[in-house]
Amino acid sequence: MTAILERRESESLWGRFCNWITSTETRLYIGWFGVLMIPTLLTATSVFIIAFIVAPPVDIDGIREPVSGSLLYENNIISGSIIPTSAIGLHFYSVATFRLGILPWIAVTYPAPVATATAVFLIYPISQEIKNDTLD
Repeated sequence: MTAILERRESESLWGRFCNWITSTETRLYIGWFGVLMIPTLLTATSVFIIAFIVAPPVDIDGIREPVSGSLLYENNIISGSIIPTSAIGLHFYSVATFRLGILPWIAVTYPAPVATATAVFLIYPISQEIKNDTLD
């Protein structure tokens, strides 16, 4: 039995990286999605842990009574929480919607009850009627 070996020309560093990322012969397939997902998940996990420990109190209702959820403000692991407005992405949400001139929650909140009402009061009864007709 004769083995033929090909000589590969030296690849660039980027070429070797691309081959390693997309190789299915490694024990753990990373792929291009993994190149974005792994650092993003590590960053999100790190920020969540830091916020769980040291996030400041936040005035949720606008009644000047701050709610604290971090370990630094005498909460324990069970009672600790991340207040949603402490999340990084929500700090600039109102600024962005003001600059764009849109009402932020109408597009999100309006279709949900309409879809629910349609499903409960229209789709479900029709499907039950069809099911009962086929059983007779």
